[in-house]
Amino acid sequence: MNQRLPYLREKTQKLTLSPGVYLMKNKEGAIIYIGKAKNLKNRVTSYFRENPDHTPKVAAMVSNVFDYDFIVTDSEFEALLLECSLIKQHKPKYNILLKDDKGYHYIRISDEEYPRLTTEKNTQKPGKYLGPYTSGFITKEAVSEANRVFMLPVCSRKFPQDFGKSRPCLNYHIKLCMGLCRGKISAANYRQTVDQAVEYIKKGSADSIERMEQEMNEAAENLEFEKAAMLRDRISAVKKAAEKQKIINSGVSSADVIGTAEFYGGIYISVLMYRENRLYDKAVFEFEKPENSEDILSLFMVQFYHGRDDIPKIVVADHIPDDSALIEELLHRQSGRNVKIHQPQKGRLYELLRLAKNNSAEYAAIKNNRTGKEVIALEELGQLLGLEKPPKYIEAYDISNLSSESMVAGMIVFEDGRPLKKAYKRFSIKEQAFQNDYGSMQEVLRRRLLRIGTDEDEFFRRTPDLILLDGGKGHVGAVMPVVQELGLNIPVFGMVKDSKHRTRAIAAGGKELQINNLQSAFMLVTRIQDEVHRFSVSYMHSRHRKKTYKSELTNVKGIGDKKAAQIMLAFKTKDNLKKASPEELAKAAGVNLETASELWKVIQDI
Repeated sequence: MNQRLPYLREKTQKLTLSPGVYLMKNKEGAIIYIGKAKNLKNRVTSYFRENPDHTPKVAAMVSNVFDYDFIVTDSEFEALLLECSLIKQHKPKYNILLKDDKGYHYIRISDEEYPRLTTEKNTQKPGKYLGPYTSGFITKEAVSEANRVFMLPVCSRKFPQDFGKSRPCLNYHIKLCMGLCRGKISAANYRQTVDQAVEYIKKGSADSIERMEQEMNEAAENLEFEKAAMLRDRISAVKKAAEKQKIINSGVSSADVIGTAEFYGGIYISVLMYRENRLYDKAVFEFEKPENSEDILSLFMVQFYHGRDDIPKIVVADHIPDDSALIEELLHRQSGRNVKIHQPQKGRLYELLRLAKNNSAEYAAIKNNRTGKEVIALEELGQLLGLEKPPKYIEAYDISNLSSESMVAGMIVFEDGRPLKKAYKRFSIKEQAFQNDYGSMQEVLRRRLLRIGTDEDEFFRRTPDLILLDGGKGHVGAVMPVVQELGLNIPVFGMVKDSKHRTRAIAAGGKELQINNLQSAFMLVTRIQDEVHRFSVSYMHSRHRKKTYKSELTNVKGIGDKKAAQIMLAFKTKDNLKKASPEELAKAAGVNLETASELWKVIQDI
């Protein structure tokens, strides 16, 4: 416990009710947390009250607070700007920080008589620069595409020094280079082509095609057929490149599309930046998931846009952030125009939002040795079921029987979207004399949940993030009293099948949630349902075969159920039993050799 709490509480009683920023400091005077508040007194008081309900991270921060400072502002918006500025300046330990340690990338137009287009990581070399860009991949792609489309040289030759010194390389013959090395292209014409390539990078394909088509028509009218043919080929190359990369008529003139994905306690945020109907840049960031109720999208957007010059007309996100009004005001003041934060439900922007989320998921997957589909599936499932986070550890159950015979249950486990087969468990139904799926499910769940935290088995000790039952709302209703009776807070849902035994919906709270519109989650639940059904049915058939085999043994005089069970236990498999000699059978069953010989004959005929 923090021994300074009495002092901090007394100091807080004198705080103003005005908006402002507070700076928590440790014993050494270092700033460990910075926050903004609409009402400074109310907000700071919440940290130092008598019976706090803090998350572990906030509790750790409070335990290290020796003192705090505050700065009063005229409005909550000014507090927002000041908070962001101070966080960037001091980088406090307990704040979520927008770290971008990948550096920036630039496109350089070299300062030469015959300029080249290249990618650079700084602006130290002489020439003009486009950028900065966050994504090195997109920067390289833009330069590569412009050089290819406009047939600019990418070789190491020096011009005009190397004109005519050797034959053109392969790129010239396969029409990837204009053949500048031949010395037949003037500096003025070459610079005009470079200018067109730069315009293509800046404004995209649509504008370039329109301008080149106009030039081509003018060249044809002036009987400059060679120039017209060159422009025709260039237009074709632009269209081909644009079709491949989907940058013509993207339908978005100016927007940032922000997609998030959550996995392994981390939040991954991808920003796709569209300008002039094309994908202009991309950035990906990774954060630890905040342990309090702060909206990470709100925290991210404030830090991401504060101080930026290139502000889009619209920001697309999967939900409207908590401080949306303040963020829109920030974007308005920085850009000089209204900027809207939008949550699309359908259409082109919704498609781009899914693309951004897929980018975040793929990044998360790479970082955690998973696939993007697995990340998205768990996130979709968690959101559909209203869980606080994607379910990392899922247990699924199914009851299988033949009437009232061979009643069993199967439990399978999926961890991080994949089967964890070493955690699978089989249960024999012991308390139900007759077929009763609800009663059997209650029995199995009680036997399993009683072992949480105490069992020697490492998997039985674990608490699942989610329990799925192969069945509808009746199964969920039967099991929930057991979960509540044991004082556990584990979400339980049913997997509902259609008449063809295919996954149709999720049973929850007396109603059904449709899942077929969430492709990744649907495929995951279907896979879980198919796997638990296969596992339980295979166990039921195995038990039934053993019972049938055992009954054949009891047909031998002197062999009852007990001795038959002894024999099955001793030899375990049918193959071992067939290989056993009469002497070995006699020893295992505790019978004389004559009875064992009869038993041996029956076994060979089964």
